[in-house]
Amino acid sequence: MKQILRNKWFKFITVGILYFLWVIWLKNYWWFIGLAVIFDIYISKKVHWSFWKKKNPPGGKQTKLVEWVDAIIFAVIAASFIRMFFIEAYTIPTSSMEKSMLVGDYLFVSKTAYGPKLPNTPLSFPFVHNKLPLTDHTKSYLEWIKRPYKRIAGFSEIKNNDVVVFHFPEGDTVATRLPTQSYYQLVRAYGRQRIWSDTRNFGEIIVHPVDKRENYIKRCVGIPGDEIEIKESQLYINGKPQQHFVGMQYDYIVKTNGTSINPKALDRLHIANADRTSFSSQQYIFPLTDENVEKIKSFANVVSVEKTLEEPSQWDQNIFPSVESYKWNVDNYGPLKVPAKGETVNLTVDNLPLYRRIIDVYENNDLEVDGNTIKINGEVATTYTFKMDYYWMMGDNRHNSADSRYWGFVPEDHVVGKALFIWLSLDKDRGFPSNIRWNRLLKWVH
Repeated sequence: MKQILRNKWFKFITVGILYFLWVIWLKNYWWFIGLAVIFDIYISKKVHWSFWKKKNPPGGKQTKLVEWVDAIIFAVIAASFIRMFFIEAYTIPTSSMEKSMLVGDYLFVSKTAYGPKLPNTPLSFPFVHNKLPLTDHTKSYLEWIKRPYKRIAGFSEIKNNDVVVFHFPEGDTVATRLPTQSYYQLVRAYGRQRIWSDTRNFGEIIVHPVDKRENYIKRCVGIPGDEIEIKESQLYINGKPQQHFVGMQYDYIVKTNGTSINPKALDRLHIANADRTSFSSQQYIFPLTDENVEKIKSFANVVSVEKTLEEPSQWDQNIFPSVESYKWNVDNYGPLKVPAKGETVNLTVDNLPLYRRIIDVYENNDLEVDGNTIKINGEVATTYTFKMDYYWMMGDNRHNSADSRYWGFVPEDHVVGKALFIWLSLDKDRGFPSNIRWNRLLKWVH
């Protein structure tokens, strides 16, 4: 068996078959040229591909340093290949998905679930996203080579209620001192002139390509063609109420008889310190699941527990599409249809705010509006046909989630992959080793 494994022809055939299958999966047949390189590496050996190693070292052995360099190069290439095409690690940074996903959860994201998306900017520093380690905002990538969107075959399509990792749609422009906040909401709040001039508070304004925008994780509640509507915080998909997940929660006002709620009781309900808003010993706001609502109602000093709700007429200008003709808020929204690839819609100046970013930014058209006339790429347009599928993403922590209600549709070219399972979970409110949430280790994401 050892002789077979060491045989150069066995190695060539094994690696060649794997490489052949990878090229078929990639559907870029120019890469078949690489079979000639593999043949030379294992059989003909005309070119010294491992230039960092001596071709004929004394005694047939490389130095320890060369062996280390060889191992590091192999590890970087292998890990980068796996990260690009198969699986990638991700950390939950915010509470937007609680209690389904917790801050401090470390999980693996499957690239093969929906098909790996090939990088738009392939020249980048390995194992980091969009900035170099130990720097504030130095880009970790070069834009000398830019590639169009391409996704290779996956095992499935995105389905309703999948937990999905994707690039932040409004992350094309970023204020470097506030990288996780929407630049466009900052402009609405403070004005463009201040954002660009006040570098002390907002930092430098930079632009990221699609694959280098910040990663978000949410639940896909609407797929292409679905109609979304929210009434008094209840989400409806195509007219049917969405099922309540075990971890879904809303903000509740909790009133007591004047005595404080014991913090240890809140610990037992797994309410994080950051989620405990106290106005007095008599009134609090907590994000609560249905189960925790019933538990907190049973506290002897609690007199009422009421969900916080915005009135249907109360317009929030930060809610997509951020125009007064659509007076929506987080609890009352829509109805709104999620665009599907190949679908054609009639365009008017009234409904254009819903599709402006799709037409102008996501699908790279030149959009102009002159009075009641809409022009796309210089021609008058009364209709538009979508080039991509779009999705509607929402966090399970419904009152504490910056999601599609704030920035609209998620294009298919922004989708990274499907959340698979949690491999580690650490509670930031506790010290080691009690901060390890043992019950969440190796837990599948639902």
